[in-house]
Amino acid sequence: MKARLILEDGTVCVGKAMGATSEAIGEVVFNTGLTGYQEVLSDPSYCGQIVVMTYPLIGNYGINRDDFEAVRPFIHGFVVREHCDLPSNWRSTQTLDDLLKSYEIPGISGVDTRMLTRKIRHHGTLRGIITTSSEPAENLIEKLNKTTLMTDQVSRVSTKSMFSSPGNGDRVVLVDFGSKHGIMRDLSKRGCDIMVVPHNVTADEIRRLQPDGILLSNGPGDPKDVPYAIDMIKDILGEYPLFGICLGHQLFALASGADTEKMKFGHRGGNHPVKEFHTGRTYITSQNHGYAVKEDSIAGTDLEVTHIALNDGTIEGLSNESKQAFSVQYHPEAAPGPYDSGYLFDQFLALMKQSKEEKWYAKNR
Repeated sequence: MKARLILEDGTVCVGKAMGATSEAIGEVVFNTGLTGYQEVLSDPSYCGQIVVMTYPLIGNYGINRDDFEAVRPFIHGFVVREHCDLPSNWRSTQTLDDLLKSYEIPGISGVDTRMLTRKIRHHGTLRGIITTSSEPAENLIEKLNKTTLMTDQVSRVSTKSMFSSPGNGDRVVLVDFGSKHGIMRDLSKRGCDIMVVPHNVTADEIRRLQPDGILLSNGPGDPKDVPYAIDMIKDILGEYPLFGICLGHQLFALASGADTEKMKFGHRGGNHPVKEFHTGRTYITSQNHGYAVKEDSIAGTDLEVTHIALNDGTIEGLSNESKQAFSVQYHPEAAPGPYDSGYLFDQFLALMKQSKEEKWYAKNR
C-alpha cells in the first residue's frame, strides 16, 4: 500500500506503508544510530515524534522480547529507507512491521531519508504527517499548520503509581518522567533498592520513602511543561544526593536557576562525542534530546559545567557540589549506544555513601 510523509514546509515523500494504516502527526526528527532500532522505538522520550532513521536498512535482526526500553512504544511514526521483512537473528520473534502493527504505529519505507535528514539539519525539526489516504497534500499541509503538538508527553509515559524493585543496597527514588528500563538495569546490577515514583510526586512523598539518593529520569518534551517537577526539585535539593539524566538534567538546571532552550534539530543517536572537563577525557555517548541548558544562564547560579558536546559546544553535564547533585544530558545507560559512561552510576553510589557517612558523623560526634 502506498503511503506519504508530508511536512509542514510542503515536502511530500511517497513510499510504501508499513505498520498501521492509521494517520499520525508529530514532530519529525532523525536518529543517526546504526543499530538499536527496537530500543529507539520503545524509548518513551520519543513520545509525540516521528523518527527518521538515517541508517538505510532497518529491521534486519527483527524484534525480540528482551530489548524493549518501556512496556510499550510511544513513538508516533517511523520512517526508513528500507525495512527488512525477513529478519535473521536467533532471538527474533517478530518483524518490525509486525511490531508497528501491534501497537497501531504507522510507518513508511522507500523514502529518501538522507534528503529528510539534510532538510531537518538545515531548517530544524518540522511537523509532519504519515498517511495512506488520498486526500490532497494541500489539505493535509493546512491541517498540519493548524495542529498544536502535544505538551503532556510526560504524563502519558510516566508510571501512574509507585512500585519497587527490591535490592540490598542503597535506596534510590527514581522519579519516572519516561524512564528507560536501562536506568533500572544499571541501578539493579549495583544492588540498589529502587522505588519508582510518578512524575508528579511531591517532595514530602519522597521524604517519606527515606531514600539514600534521588535519580531524575529521562523523558519527552519541553522541561518547562512540567513546572511541578521543578518545584519539587527546588524543595528537596540538598537533602539527598541527586543525579539527573537527560530531561532530569534539564529539570535540575531549571530548579537551580538556569534556563533551557529548544535546539534546532537536537541530538539523537549513539555516536555523540562529549568532553568531561575534570579528566579531559572524551566519551562517545548515546543521546536523545531536543532541548538544552542555555550556557549564558549558568552565571549567577551555583552550577558548574562538567561536560560539553564537542560537535556544537552545548552543555552536557552540570554539578552543584554543595548540594551533592549532578546531571548529564546524555544517556549513561546507553540502550542503544556505548557503555563508556556507566561510571556515572558508580559516581552516584559513591555520593550516596559519602552523604550517609557525613550524616552519621554529624549525628554521633
